[in-house]
Amino acid sequence: MYNPVNITQSLSKPFTDYSRWRLLVNDGGRHTWHYLNTDEECEAWPQNSVDKFWLGMDLKLPALPTAKTPLEAARNGYTFYKHLQSHDGHWPGEYGGPMFLLPGVVIGSYVSGMTFTEQERLEMIRYVMNRAHPEDGGWGIHVEGQSTVFGTGLNYTALRLLGVDAEHPILVKARATLYKLGGACAIPAWGKFWLSLLNVYEWEGNNPVPPELWLLPDWVPFHPHRWWIHTRTVYVPMSYLYGVKFKMEENDIILALRQELYPQDYYSIYWPDQRNNVCKADLYSPHSALFDMINVVLSNYEHCTLPPLRKAGIERAYELVVLEDENTSYQTLGPVSKMFNLVARAHRDGPESEAYKQHEIKRHDFMWLGKEGMMVCGTNGSQLWDVGFITQALVETGLAELEENKESLLKALQWLDEAQILEDPKHHHTSYRHTTKGAWGFSTKEQGYTVSDCTGEGLKATLYLQNHLDFTPKLVSERRMCDAIDVMLTLQNQDGGFASYELIRGPKWLEWLNPAEVFGDIMTEYNYPECTTSVVTALAIFRKHYPHYRANDIEKTIRQAVEYLHNCQYPEGGWVGCWGICFTYATQFALESLSLVGETYVTSERSRRACEFLIGKQRADGGWGESYKSCEQLEWVDHEQTQVVQTCWAVMSLIPGGSNDFDSLSLGSYRDLTSNRAPNLLYRPHSLLPLPVMKNGTLAVAVVQRQVMVVQATRSHARRDKYLDVHTYLPFGDGVFLASPIPKARIAPSDILTIFPSTDATRMPEPGMLELPPQACFEFKELSSRHQQRCESLWSAWTEAR
Repeated sequence: MYNPVNITQSLSKPFTDYSRWRLLVNDGGRHTWHYLNTDEECEAWPQNSVDKFWLGMDLKLPALPTAKTPLEAARNGYTFYKHLQSHDGHWPGEYGGPMFLLPGVVIGSYVSGMTFTEQERLEMIRYVMNRAHPEDGGWGIHVEGQSTVFGTGLNYTALRLLGVDAEHPILVKARATLYKLGGACAIPAWGKFWLSLLNVYEWEGNNPVPPELWLLPDWVPFHPHRWWIHTRTVYVPMSYLYGVKFKMEENDIILALRQELYPQDYYSIYWPDQRNNVCKADLYSPHSALFDMINVVLSNYEHCTLPPLRKAGIERAYELVVLEDENTSYQTLGPVSKMFNLVARAHRDGPESEAYKQHEIKRHDFMWLGKEGMMVCGTNGSQLWDVGFITQALVETGLAELEENKESLLKALQWLDEAQILEDPKHHHTSYRHTTKGAWGFSTKEQGYTVSDCTGEGLKATLYLQNHLDFTPKLVSERRMCDAIDVMLTLQNQDGGFASYELIRGPKWLEWLNPAEVFGDIMTEYNYPECTTSVVTALAIFRKHYPHYRANDIEKTIRQAVEYLHNCQYPEGGWVGCWGICFTYATQFALESLSLVGETYVTSERSRRACEFLIGKQRADGGWGESYKSCEQLEWVDHEQTQVVQTCWAVMSLIPGGSNDFDSLSLGSYRDLTSNRAPNLLYRPHSLLPLPVMKNGTLAVAVVQRQVMVVQATRSHARRDKYLDVHTYLPFGDGVFLASPIPKARIAPSDILTIFPSTDATRMPEPGMLELPPQACFEFKELSSRHQQRCESLWSAWTEAR
C-alpha cells in the first residue's frame, strides 16, 4: 500500500523541506500539520513563529537585555513566549514521549486502507529512527526507556509498513535486538493484539477479550464500565475486533513480516503457548493467578462460543464505539482507543461512510511535527493545561499588568471562555460518562472529557484573569464558574481524594484482572494528590471571591481533601505524583493547596516535613534533579543532571510551603543543617510572588507592626508598588472594628494576609469604625490565630537554636 522509500540521508536533517510545513490551528484549539507543495501556497500562507519554533528553525528575534533580577528574567521569558501563542489564544505544543503510539496509528491506518502523504511518511520514519536506542538499536515503551519487545517489535513493524527496506542498517540492528529479546512471540498483550490485526500474529496467541462482558448487568462489580476510563475506552473496540477476529488480508509485506519478526519459522509456532509469553524486559505488571485461571476458562469458551451471545456482545461493543465517537467528535479519549475505534468503524461501516472520513480527518490531531520528525502524541494536545498555568504565572508575577502583555492575556481569556464545556455528553448515561457541564478538559472542548485538576486549573486561571485584573471583561459568568464548582464537587471520593476523570467505580481487587503487562494500576480510577490539590486550590480561591455559593459544601470538601492529603503523604515528607515526575511534581501542588488552608512550615508539621524533604534533595549547585524512575520505584531517584523544571517545581513548593519563615531565619535556626550546607538555602523572591492589587477603599487583613489588623487602602495600588498606604483597624466587639492607635500606616505588599472580596457587605456606621460580615470576621480570627502560632513557633525555634 505504501511504496518503498530509500533512506540514505543523515537523520539529523529533515527528510522534507521544513520551510513548507505549516501548523493549522482552528476549531477551538485543534492543531494539524500541513505540507505545502507549491511556492504559491507558501506565499499565500507564510510560516509564523509558532511553526518555526516547533520545527527548530531560527525565529530571528531581536536580542533581549540581560536580566538583572528574577522579575526581569521572567519578563524576558514571556517576551519570547508571546511569539509561541496562537492567534486563537492558546499555546500549541507537543505531548509526546510514549513510543508505542506511532506504531498504532501506522498499523491501524494500514489495515483500514488509510494512507499518509509522502512527507508525513518520511518524517514519521525519521522520528522513529532518531529514537532508536543508541547502543542496541531497539526501542522502549517511552523515549528514555530500555529496549523492549513491545517498543522494538511495533516500531520495527511501523518502519516496514511505512516503506523502509528490511536490510536498512537500522532495521538490521533492531531485528537483532528483537531476536535477543525473544522475538515477537514475547510481545505483551497490546502488541499481540496490534500484530494480530495486521495478520502477522495469530489470534490463538492472544488471551481472550470477549465482547460478551458488555452484556453483564451493570451492578456486577467487575463490569467493564467500572474500569478506569483509559482502559475502558481501549477495551471496548478491542472486544469488538476480537469478537469478529479482524485481520488484514495477506500481501507481500505481511508475508515478509511473518518471517522478520520471529527468530523461528512463523508456521511452526504453537500459538496457544504464546498467550502468556512476555519478555522480562517488558514485564512491569505480571498476571495474577486469578487472571491466568480465568483466561484458561475463557480460552476454552472460545472453542464453543454461543453464536447468539457472541453476536449480541459484538453489537453492544460496536454500539459503545459509536457512542464514544459521537461524544467526542471522533477524537476519542486518546490515540490508542482512537485507532482501535477507527479500525472497528472501517470494518463495520466501510471507507465510504461518514465515520470513516471523520476518523481519517481527526487522526491527524494526534500527529505532531518536531525537530526530530513526526511523532504521535498522547492526546490531541494539552491546550487547557498549558493556558491555565501560563496565565496564572503572568498574574502572580504581575507581568499581566504590563501594557505589552494585555492583548496576549485577553486572547488567552477568550480561549478559556470558549474551552469550557457547557453541557453534558450527547450520550451521557448510555455511554457510562461522568457529567461534563461546567468542566474544562485537558485539551479541547471538542474532546469533551471532564478532568478534575484541569477543571480546577481552568477555573483558577479564569478567576485570576477576571477578578485580579482591571482590564479584562467578565467573559465567564459567575453562573458558569459555579457550574465548574458543581462538577468538581461531584468528583470527590469517600476518602476525600479526587481521581482524574470520574469517581472511583470499581474495587481495588480489579487489578488482579489487569491484562496489560506493561502498565500497572490501570483497572480502576485512583485518587491522586495532584488532582486533589488542584481542586482544593481552586475551591479556596473561588470562595474568597464568591463566599456565599455552596459555602458549607466547599468547606466540607476542602476539609476532607486535606485529610486525604495528610493520609497519603510519605513518611519522608513528599507526595508521589502520577501525572508528572514525581515527588517534586506532586509536592509542589500539595504545599500550595495546604498553604491556602493555613498549613505552612511554621504552622504544620506535615508542611514542615515536606519542605525539609525537598531541601534534603537540593544539590550542591542549588538545583534539583529527579529521574522518571521515581514513578516506577515509588521512591526518590536522582537524575544524573540538575534539571530546570524540577528546580522550578521545588522552589514553587517551598515558597507557599513556608517562604515567609525562611526570610527571617536561616534553615540552620530550625535544624542543625549548617554542618553540610550553607544557611539561607532559599530566599523569598518577592518580585516573583503574587502581590495584591488594591483599589482605593479595599479592605484586607495584614500584619502591621507585628500585629494582625484589618486595613483599608487609602489609594489605589498596583502590583509593582513597593508599599501600600492603609488605614488600620482593631477588633472592638462582635463584627465591629475601630481605628487603631496607628490610624495610618505604610506596609509592604508581603504583609497582606488576605484581601476581602469587594462583594463583602461591609459598613462604616461612622468615621473610624468598620462593621464586617460574619465570614470576614471569621477569616480575621483565623489569620490572627495562625499569626500567633507562628510567632510562638519562631520563638521556640530561636530559643532551641541558642
